[in-house]
This record gives sequence, C-alpha cells and structure tokens, in this order.
Amino acid sequence: MQRKSTAAIVADQLRSAIMYGSLAPGSQMGEAELAARLGVSRGPLREAMQRLVAEGLLRSEPHRGLFVTTLDADDVRDIYLARLAVERAACEQIVRHHRLEAVAELTAAQGRMVAAVSKGDSIELADADQEFHETLVRASGSPRLQRMAQTLLVEKRMCLTALQDKYHADAQALLDEHRGIVDAIEAGDEALLLTRLEAHMNDALERLNGSMAL
Repeated sequence: MQRKSTAAIVADQLRSAIMYGSLAPGSQMGEAELAARLGVSRGPLREAMQRLVAEGLLRSEPHRGLFVTTLDADDVRDIYLARLAVERAACEQIVRHHRLEAVAELTAAQGRMVAAVSKGDSIELADADQEFHETLVRASGSPRLQRMAQTLLVEKRMCLTALQDKYHADAQALLDEHRGIVDAIEAGDEALLLTRLEAHMNDALERLNGSMAL
C-alpha cells in the first residue's frame, strides 16, 4: 500500500479547510502561521500549496502571495458545466461496465443521505451528498475522472459553505433525485440515467445561483 507523502497529507488538510470554510475565500495563506498550525516545515507546506494552485483552489498574486480562490456566479456555472461532463462520462462507464457494484455502493451512499435528513443535519447531508458523487465517479473505474471530479466537488462545497445562511435545498427532492439516479443505473437505462443526472445538475445550479443573488 503506497503511503502518502507529507506534502500530499498537508494538501488534503488544506483542501478540507478550504472546502469547509476554515480558510475562507479571498484569505491570504500565511506560511509561518500555517506551518505552525499544521506542525510541518515550510518545504512540504509550499509543495502542498503549489498543488492547490495547480488545482485552482489557490491563486498566486505577484509580490503579494497566495490566496484562497473566490468564486462568482460565472465560476459556479462553469463548475457545473464541468461536473456534468465528468459525471456523464462516469455514468456511461458505470452502465456499460460496473453497474452491479455501482448500485450497491451508491445505494449505501444514498442511505447515508436519508439518515442525515432524518436527523435534520444539513452539514451531514451535504457531506453525504458529496460522498454520493465521489462514489459515482469512483465507480466508473477511471482514475482521471476521479482526479477531475475532486477539485470540482471541493469548489461546489466551497459555494455551499459560503452560502450556508442562504442556501436551502428541498431535502426530500434531493433524496428523490439521487434515488432516481441509482434506479436508472440499476435498470441499465443509460438514456434515462443521463437525463436524470442533467436534471439534477441543473436543479442544483439553479438553487445555488438563486442563493447567490440574495
């Protein structure tokens, strides 16, 4: 089993902090403070931050340093355009090659969404939703689709975190949309699956953009 490097572990920690808002959009990345907080030397920290620059989660400003990326409405639309492309490709591979495994894994992931709704925990629901889509792409068997999806899902969660006081999804509709995706995979109906996936993405984009306009 391959062990992660220190830089990879630090990159995961920074990615999570950006996703959950501990490192807010627009905030500057102070090397000394972050190195002390994470208990690492500056070398692995710099390498980790450069990974996030390459992913688009950090931006470099000449003579000023690194800052957490800020997302606007155009960015959100582009995120969902890219997500739809990646997840469509994943769905095609699933239906053609990995249907049975995907149904089992996605049913479990959707069950965690149901549990979160029953507890009324919006953060846990967002986590479970994220896990569902990570599982969907992973079930395709494509490491490259997984790499592309990772950053897109972090950016999506950044938007939800920033809008947590304004964004309110219909929990039952969310459950139904995800269950519909699983049912289409189970039926082996590729056309229905892609239609439901696109509708789900469009609904999510509309809700996010509506929240950003408030």
